[in-house]
Amino acid sequence: MHPVLLKIGKFSIHAYGFFIAIGFIVGILLAKLEAKRLGEDQEKIMDLCFYILIAAIAGARLFYVFTNPEIFLSDPLEILKIWNGGLVFYGGFIGALVIVVIYIKKEKISPWKTVDILAPSLALGYCIARLGCFSAGCCYGKASDLPWAVTFTNPDSLAPLGIPLHPTQLYSSFVNLFIFGFLWFFRGRKKFDGQLFWIYVLIYGVTRSFIEIFRGDFRGPPVFGMLSISQTIGGAMSVIAIAMLIFLGARAARD
Repeated sequence: MHPVLLKIGKFSIHAYGFFIAIGFIVGILLAKLEAKRLGEDQEKIMDLCFYILIAAIAGARLFYVFTNPEIFLSDPLEILKIWNGGLVFYGGFIGALVIVVIYIKKEKISPWKTVDILAPSLALGYCIARLGCFSAGCCYGKASDLPWAVTFTNPDSLAPLGIPLHPTQLYSSFVNLFIFGFLWFFRGRKKFDGQLFWIYVLIYGVTRSFIEIFRGDFRGPPVFGMLSISQTIGGAMSVIAIAMLIFLGARAARD
């Protein structure tokens, strides 16, 4: 693929960072439009998105460093080079969630309505960002002989070269595009605040755990001797999502 989109002298535009930036911009603009549709404070949503951006990148990078410490022991400055890949969604999700909770409490805004506004943006932004992973060759899949397997040949790619691989980055991108479409269609039909957010967490957790089966890059030390860290987190979050959907649904029915 094309890890570097443009290079002029020492200046380079890396595909990984470019698509992540585009994903965030699209997500922020979409969240603003959704806040306007619902009559919510657009400026507060925009401010929250800015804080989420910082927290998500920091959390995603720290999670990757935590699960792959051997990469950075000899050269700690590599931690700052996020354009070389190495952002873990769940780390970013947890970091962003902490900031969302703090911001919501500080600004005294509706928590469940706010995360419902953000949920479709999260899905679409992640869909776009995964194209950066595909371009850079990170988050690559196992060897495959399927017709849609991809072979990386660019020497700057982070994926193994010359071997047909599962395009797990595209699997993730397509899944999140589907989730976005579902949430966007369902948002006017939801029964209670928080429903969109927890549906996203549920579907993403299940599908991410399945896609992990086809990942070929190092997944960190196995949990229970068989699950990757992401599968474990995905499974746990799916269970939490089901419990929250039942709880919020029952509470809405009583009210």
